[in-house]
Amino acid sequence: MHIKKLSIAEFDSFARSFPISSYYQSSNYALFMAECGYDYELIGFVDELGVIKAAALILIKKIGLTSKYGYSPKGFLIDYFDHDLLQQFTNALRKYYEKRLAFIKINPEIAIGEINPVTKLTNYNQNIIVRDYLKEMGYLKLRDNKYFESIFPRFNAILNTQEYSFPSLNKNTKNKIRKGMKKGLILEKKGRESLDILFEFIKRKKEIDPFYYKNYYNVFDRNGMADLFLVKIDYEQYLVNSKKLYDEELERNSEISKKLINSSNDNFIKEKMNSDKILLSYKNDIEIATKGLREHQDVYIAGAFVIRYLNRVHIVISGFDKNYKHFNPNYFLHYQILEYYKKQYKFVDMNGMTGDFTSKNPYVGLNNFKLGFHPHIYEFIGEFDFILNEHAYRNLIKKGLLAKEFNKKTKEN
Repeated sequence: MHIKKLSIAEFDSFARSFPISSYYQSSNYALFMAECGYDYELIGFVDELGVIKAAALILIKKIGLTSKYGYSPKGFLIDYFDHDLLQQFTNALRKYYEKRLAFIKINPEIAIGEINPVTKLTNYNQNIIVRDYLKEMGYLKLRDNKYFESIFPRFNAILNTQEYSFPSLNKNTKNKIRKGMKKGLILEKKGRESLDILFEFIKRKKEIDPFYYKNYYNVFDRNGMADLFLVKIDYEQYLVNSKKLYDEELERNSEISKKLINSSNDNFIKEKMNSDKILLSYKNDIEIATKGLREHQDVYIAGAFVIRYLNRVHIVISGFDKNYKHFNPNYFLHYQILEYYKKQYKFVDMNGMTGDFTSKNPYVGLNNFKLGFHPHIYEFIGEFDFILNEHAYRNLIKKGLLAKEFNKKTKEN
């Protein structure tokens, strides 16, 4: 068997039929990364009859003055459990690239365990043997990231839509979604013309040029795989809801007042004080909604960029306006996305989390937010570097070029 370059049609056909495939191993992603300064090759490992046994997107980029490296995002499309096939492919990969690349980085989409929802510990599975196979064949296992130091998070929240329903959500999550509904929030599916609105919500999280996500969206939109969602305040509905809630609370407040006439019970006093606060809050909502309706405002307060690939929906990036945090727009946004896709797709990838479930975790809010939807939390195998030129690789480390290239300056959500 040997390595040969594949056409886009050949590669995509193999990738789409592969049992575990990711949009990161697609020609669309290759074209997007070409916009980001990478060269790319679509390679196949074929037998004497020309049958493709494995394939990979290899992104290629210059690093330092004279070196280049390869990167296969989410790893190769290969049966990692077939030891002989993996060994043969590895040998062929070395022969094919050793004169051109210092190393090839991979981060296979192999879940080696799942977080127990009660103990928050990982229950490891048989997939962990792949880590031993890769080490045995010369792949250098990089240090497991604690938070989001690697290219991809080590822990991912993936929701099975067949298990999902609103009643199954965490109580706090359901309450926040309901609050968003009461505030008149609605979800709108938009086009590329609204990407600038989304960027306002995510620019604080990623040190990336606005054109990055425009290119990202455009490349996948060519094949109808990209969606953009924005959360908007419907001031008319907000006003209707607020008036209804105010009237209901006003009636309850009157009943409490009648009780207080006959008794100065401490519980009645506390109940009255609490009801007064709620009425004030609803009155404030009415004023805000009335002002927004009068001024015909279109106020967007959250958004998400989504890619659909095979049976999975990937929430690539999302964000919201911190000024409207009390509207719980992020909860509403993710709930509506789940509702939108639940009948068409089997999985929704809610993106990364950390494996640190302690209260000291700086990302504890992110973890709790995603846990509230009761997804499966998988731990992936991590990153490996397949070193092709030991001298060049060590020189890149010595000069700090590897750290500079892969030091991830992002905050996940």
